[in-house]
Amino acid sequence: MEREMLLLGLLRSGERHGYQINDFIERTLSFCADVKKATAYFLLDKMEGRGWVTASEHREGNRPPRKVYAITPEGEAAFQRLLRENLASFASARSASDLGLAFLATLPPAEAVSLLRTRREALVRELADIEAAPRHHGGIQLLIDHQIHYLDSERGWLDETIASLEREAGAPEIGVSHKEN
Repeated sequence: MEREMLLLGLLRSGERHGYQINDFIERTLSFCADVKKATAYFLLDKMEGRGWVTASEHREGNRPPRKVYAITPEGEAAFQRLLRENLASFASARSASDLGLAFLATLPPAEAVSLLRTRREALVRELADIEAAPRHHGGIQLLIDHQIHYLDSERGWLDETIASLEREAGAPEIGVSHKEN
C-alpha cells in the first residue's frame, strides 16, 4: 500500500498525467521508491476503479490524448489512512546484499576487505548522487535527509568493519575516515 500512498500523495498537490508522476518519482524518489511506469499506471487504474482518483483525457496540440489523474475525496481519505499506517509502522531494513556477511569469514581476509571496499565505493557513489539532488520543501526533503543519514551510517559501519578485518588479518590499515567520500 506504500505505492498507492505515494501516488495519492503526489496527486494531492494537483492533477497530473502519468508521465509527470513517473518523471517525478524517477528523478526525485528512485532511491527509495521502486515504482516502475507500468506499475504506476496499473495502480492508478486500480485506484480509479476504487474511486480514489478520477482520470480524464487531455490533448495538447497535435499530441495524443493523455490521461490526467486527480485525487477524489475518497482518495484523500484513503491517503490519510495509509499515511497514518505507514508512519506508525516499522519495517526493518533488509538487504539481500547483507546475506553474504554471514559467510564473509569463508573468504581470505584480503579478498573480503577488497570486496567490502568495492561495496563501500558503490555506497559512496549513491550517497553523492542523493546529496547532489536539489533541495525540496517539507516531507520530500525529510525523506532525502533520512536516506542520507542511513547511507552515512552504513558507510561508517563498513569503515569500522573493514578496519577490524584488516586488524584481524594483521594487514596494515589503509586509513578510511568515517567522513571520507
